[in-house]
Amino acid sequence: MTSTETLPNPDASHATDFSADLVTRTGFRFHVRPATQDDEEALADFFTHVTPQDIRFRFLTPLPKVGHAFLERMTKVDHDRTEDFLAFTEDGKTLIATAMLAADEAKERAEVAISIRTDYKRRGIGWRLLEHVSRYAEAKGIKVLESIECRENREAIQLEREMGFTATSYPGDPTLVLVQKRLGSV
Repeated sequence: MTSTETLPNPDASHATDFSADLVTRTGFRFHVRPATQDDEEALADFFTHVTPQDIRFRFLTPLPKVGHAFLERMTKVDHDRTEDFLAFTEDGKTLIATAMLAADEAKERAEVAISIRTDYKRRGIGWRLLEHVSRYAEAKGIKVLESIECRENREAIQLEREMGFTATSYPGDPTLVLVQKRLGSV
């Protein structure tokens, strides 16, 4: 694995302690850091560069625009059970992806949701970002990482399967798939 990533103490008090410089298999370099309250405007702009279909895949509902309420949930997180990682180009100028991790109260299970800017897809960013979030979740003691995917989102489901996730039908909704992976020595 090619990476300059180091995973710090997950109980550190400052969110930027979870920042990392990552390199994809294609050699693309980017920087990841937790979102802050100051990132709402950057996230709003980011979602104008994400296709309507990918927004539907991310939020599991069609949205004409990712509004303030959604953006606030992504930027005002507790950094304990919830973290939203933002990926920027190496020069720090362009927000290219986001990965939200939300754990249950016991911090045993956590859901992850990733969005990638359309013009930055197919560079390995999703793979590396999910890998980073998985390591972070494992360090936090989370035992099961899961994602709820639209059945149509074959690319994401395939990527998750390649990373060791298993896919099953989502209970009560045939349009969704639940992908899960056990972390650590569970």
